[in-house]
Amino acid sequence: MNLNNHELTNRTFDEIQVGDTALISRQITARDIEIFAILSGDINPVHLDPAFAQKTIFKGIIAHGIWGGALISTVLGTQLPGPGTIYLGQTLEFMRPTKVGDIVTATVTVTEKQDKKNIVILDCRCTNQQQEELIRGIAKVMAPTEKVNWQSKILPEIILKNQ
Repeated sequence: MNLNNHELTNRTFDEIQVGDTALISRQITARDIEIFAILSGDINPVHLDPAFAQKTIFKGIIAHGIWGGALISTVLGTQLPGPGTIYLGQTLEFMRPTKVGDIVTATVTVTEKQDKKNIVILDCRCTNQQQEELIRGIAKVMAPTEKVNWQSKILPEIILKNQ
């Protein structure tokens, strides 16, 4: 998804049906892992130090598990339900690591609607390019009741420099 100059349209609570699905795929890079470490403050060497990571059970750098959770959040906030969604809760189970170069697909599927407060429950999954399950969980959101069409603005560029 191009983050700049992109039009987003939501699905209102009344438009959403049980079984509706949306997804996004993204290939994780070493740069993504570095940026996530900077943003989160999680500088665990398993994410950043190849020599350290090689000595772990994963035998190399792995992405922050919650990076996949961020992809799920992206789907919820941009597609289903989309703009205006209020994130109320999320459970996540991390099934296997995400490694540099993996193509991660985050998929959300509506499993339940609760009329009180326009609540939508969604099954959430992240898989890699081999269809192996990386993450699974359940999200609870408050869906918007009014239609929103929103044009994104141009976001700033990130430049990484070693100090």
